[in-house]
Amino acid sequence: MCNAYEQHVKWVEYCKMMQDLELGIPTQQTELDLPQSDMVRINDMAPVMRPAGNGVELAQMNFSFPPGRPKGGPVFNFRSEGRDFSKSLRSLIPASGFFEYVGTKYPKSQYRFSLVGAPFLCIAGLWREAEGNHPASFTMLTTSPGPDIAPYHDRQVVVLKPEDWAAWLYLTKPQSELLRPLPEHSLDVELVRQGAG
Repeated sequence: MCNAYEQHVKWVEYCKMMQDLELGIPTQQTELDLPQSDMVRINDMAPVMRPAGNGVELAQMNFSFPPGRPKGGPVFNFRSEGRDFSKSLRSLIPASGFFEYVGTKYPKSQYRFSLVGAPFLCIAGLWREAEGNHPASFTMLTTSPGPDIAPYHDRQVVVLKPEDWAAWLYLTKPQSELLRPLPEHSLDVELVRQGAG
């Protein structure tokens, strides 16, 4: 399951996409709010998009909710089926691509997925305020695999089409229309590393 992604979204591409979608950007935000990373992993800090006033702001958060129980692991993926997120803090996770790992032996084969015809993609997410010694944090929503992911994994993160970004943040469409896999050929896939098998 996706526990790593790439964040090479360029600030100029981000601003153009937000302008095209008529989603405002706070005037104080700059490229420093969209730091680049070859690999964002669990418990790394990374930018998350969330509603703010009349626009959408980038906020740095920890990738994964703290464990929900003693000795539990961090919650980096959250199953979406059968749940209502209308009262949740919803977010978008900007990424240039995300990774899946295939195989039974280490190192596993690594595949990179990106959105066809778009400079970057957004993954549907949830976020939480800072609490105690835990910083503000985010997790990715998952669903059953679409045709582009099914050959590689039995689950996938929810990748939203750009025209649905605002719909997820403000829930202007039914959740069932948003939290589902994209149609076939929506995602490009490339083999990054051939594994041991």
